[in-house]
Amino acid sequence: MTPQVLALCTAISYAAANVSVRRGLHYSSAATATLISLIVHSVVLWSAVFLTGGVPEVAMTAVVLIAITGVLQTGMRLWHYMGIEKVGTSRAVTLRSTHPIFSVVIGVTILHEQVTLEILLGTFLVVAGIVTTSWRVEEQISTFRWQHLLFPMVTALITGIVHPIRRAAMLISDEPLFFAALVGPISLICFTTTLTFPAMRGRIVWNPKSLLSFISAGVFETLAVLFMLTAFVTGPVVLVSPIAATSPIWTLLMGVVFLRDLERINRYAVIGTIGVVAGVIAIYLA
Repeated sequence: MTPQVLALCTAISYAAANVSVRRGLHYSSAATATLISLIVHSVVLWSAVFLTGGVPEVAMTAVVLIAITGVLQTGMRLWHYMGIEKVGTSRAVTLRSTHPIFSVVIGVTILHEQVTLEILLGTFLVVAGIVTTSWRVEEQISTFRWQHLLFPMVTALITGIVHPIRRAAMLISDEPLFFAALVGPISLICFTTTLTFPAMRGRIVWNPKSLLSFISAGVFETLAVLFMLTAFVTGPVVLVSPIAATSPIWTLLMGVVFLRDLERINRYAVIGTIGVVAGVIAIYLA
């Protein structure tokens, strides 16, 4: 498959994972969703690695880079799920997709890069989309607090760091399946380490009604990571990431169908989602 198709598969897989985890969160917690998702990730992909010939020979530099993303993946997944839990699926996913804005800020303030018209337009659309998406959210979610928006925004920041690191690893060693599998246990070890703290252990809530949804979310999230790493083998970040960033659109569409009983999707969410996705694409094209 072409990198464009793989990136589209990434977006759709992430959307399916978002919707699945939201249904499970109705009965359980983000910490439980993260634990189950990482277990599924590790089991599925390592089984695939051994069924397709075992551990390949890869450069140690690439392994180190992927290990770094595995550590960061722990926070990405937990805070993303917490964002879905606190501010709703469409808002959390839309705000997570704003990660190119951080690249722009770093490029302009630290690297002294030139600001083009496309970047200005894209930045305006992203910011306008964030404001619109968050408009009157407290009227729809009684437990909403403005600091809850930090969960998807921090996830966006980490995502902006992880994507180019994964692309660099793929350029060194072309082994997307093995690297995708490697991310799982590294993230799982990091997450289980946090369970040594009583406060974190208390967030694990076992409820049979949530298991199927969380397992499904884990499978879709795993496929998304594999699709993206495979896309980075032949496609640059500026080609793959904008298509993958359309995930909010797919999440919105799936949410209308599968989350009607759990969430209300109003016009502000729709307009904000379209604005953020358009802004992200404009920034990447620039």
